Amino acid sequence: MKVLQINSVCGIRSTGKICTDLADVLKEQGHDSLVLYGRENAPLEFDSISKKITTDTEVKLHALSARLFDNAGFASNMATERFISEIKKYKPDIIHLHNLHGYYINVEMLFEYLKSQSRPVVWTLHDCWAFTGHCSHFSYVGCDRWKSACHSCPQKSQYPKSLVDNSRANYERKKSCFLGVKNLTIVTPSKWLADRVRESFLSEYPASVIPNGIDLEAFKPTYADIRKKYGIGEGKIILGVASAWSERKGISDFVRLSELVDDEYKIVLVGIKDRSGLAQNIVTIPATDSREELAALYTAAYAFYNPSREETMGLTTVEALACGTPAIVYNLTALPEVVDAGCGITLPVANAEAVATILADIDGINSVNCIKRASEYDKEKMFSKYIDIYEELMK
Repeated sequence: MKVLQINSVCGIRSTGKICTDLADVLKEQGHDSLVLYGRENAPLEFDSISKKITTDTEVKLHALSARLFDNAGFASNMATERFISEIKKYKPDIIHLHNLHGYYINVEMLFEYLKSQSRPVVWTLHDCWAFTGHCSHFSYVGCDRWKSACHSCPQKSQYPKSLVDNSRANYERKKSCFLGVKNLTIVTPSKWLADRVRESFLSEYPASVIPNGIDLEAFKPTYADIRKKYGIGEGKIILGVASAWSERKGISDFVRLSELVDDEYKIVLVGIKDRSGLAQNIVTIPATDSREELAALYTAAYAFYNPSREETMGLTTVEALACGTPAIVYNLTALPEVVDAGCGITLPVANAEAVATILADIDGINSVNCIKRASEYDKEKMFSKYIDIYEELMK
């Protein structure tokens, strides 16, 4: 079986690593896989299974067009012709789509081609962009226009940023473009996102839930002198990890928590690019693609705190659990699906004050329960479910 994957990135960040992990599992089981991507560069180790299609200049031009005209996903025509050419050359049995936003591909051209073919398509939605007129997330602002028809977008200043509001036209273009593929199956990493899909215009397609899997060989209790390396010092570490911090991700809650806790606790944030506005007692660490270093940070933590208001699954939370660290989350979007009473605390109130009152309760949570919970997200199990879908579609 030959599986061709398309994603914005390859081998880096969450979706890019999902692509390469899936390619590795396919190879182990005797299948063939190729990842076509549009942005940045995949690590050299993935050269044999990946190919970058869109140039950096094309990405910048697409991003500029999106900023001026709010048309993210509707540019990069020449790059898309090359994507289609590579698909024809590779002749896959299955086409597996991931993130189609990111200023690298024209979705109208791609889907026109997919509709002309009989081969099965699997589309993993990692966020909500596919069924909105602009944004990739909408829960934080409480918008539900996507259920009927987007308009007057309250998030045009959010990714993909635009100076104008073209959300109504984008919504109709996506609806026309994405519907009508003969043999397409949608996969989401959480029941929460699957339920949103069933409320959207994509409801005509079957939607399966396959959580993002993690590498349990990489994410496990890992002991290293990580405190010394980053000057963390003494204290129980309250850890937060994100690729890009924002209000939606809960950065203000960490700031507030730093004002509420005493020297017994040490707040550590990974993925901080600019620490302006952060208290001196917050330790910041740049983003890292090193799984070993992340595992050591997770292991050293007393608790992993994910105050995000919008998560389609919560992969970092599962990674922390796999390292034996209990998690604290809010009862919002998909996070309650990951954290149960045996491995963490789900708070009904989304604020730092609530977190401060329950920190001592983390002592009562057994790390073995955390590891057991994370084992349910073993990437081998998750990716075998994808292969089951592939084989079923090929019938």
